[in-house]
Amino acid sequence: METIYTLEWMKQVARQARADGRVVGLVPTMGALHEGHRSLVRAAQQQCSPVIASIFVNPTQFGPNEDLHKYPQQMDADRAALEELRVDYLFAPTAKEMYPDGFRTYVTVEGLSTRLEGRSRPGHFRGVATVVLKLFEIVQAQYAFFGRKDAQQARIIRQMAADLNLDTQVVVCPTAREADGLAMSSRNAYLGPEERRVATVLYRALDEARKEITTGERDGARLVAVMRGVLDAETLAAVDYADIVDGDTFEPVTRLRRACLAVLAVFVGQTRLIDNMLIEEQDGAFLVAL
Repeated sequence: METIYTLEWMKQVARQARADGRVVGLVPTMGALHEGHRSLVRAAQQQCSPVIASIFVNPTQFGPNEDLHKYPQQMDADRAALEELRVDYLFAPTAKEMYPDGFRTYVTVEGLSTRLEGRSRPGHFRGVATVVLKLFEIVQAQYAFFGRKDAQQARIIRQMAADLNLDTQVVVCPTAREADGLAMSSRNAYLGPEERRVATVLYRALDEARKEITTGERDGARLVAVMRGVLDAETLAAVDYADIVDGDTFEPVTRLRRACLAVLAVFVGQTRLIDNMLIEEQDGAFLVAL
């Protein structure tokens, strides 16, 4: 595996791969890799060669009171993990390389960026959309792979790619989970032993909603109340939001229809965790995917 640090070097490698008729795949990450990231790499390897993994802790998607300076970073371990997976290239630019002096252009996906995560983290999705567009342009990937845990992020990136006619297909892969259901996240490393136990409350809340749906419940407010009942029973958990939303607009829905999402953001101690459950209608029945 070759590690690439500069934009021009990465562009040269990508241009040559495209000229050779190869299918370039990108797995964008902020490092602190876990099995969820590994599953994205494996998905990319099924469709693409070369596969390029990026590690860049993007400062523009963090708010002034967020965890930029303590975000877990373990470059040596991450590089070893990617080498074990036989990734072709690691792209690891510096912040100065990505945002040189005088940088002043940002990308905003209107509407979608101000709901849920966008409401709780103002400016977050502007930073996400900007860095992802830069990565798409630098790496020139035909495919880019993201996890469904960050469902709103994936939806925004898909909208950006469509609106700007980008030559990158966004592939959204299932959420990777621990054995007890907790969605894998780099921020799980912040959790102490008791907080780690409590953190499963997100999965348990979604699972209770799943049970209600499978027995015929279709009312959005009732499903939210079921999730809140589970969440509010944990004293170490503080709910930021819990809702049932349209999978396209991310607006709340009163009754299940087409494709919806049950979405959660919960503080466990000082750590903010997110999770979601996909709810899809097929042949008149609603199927759920955690």
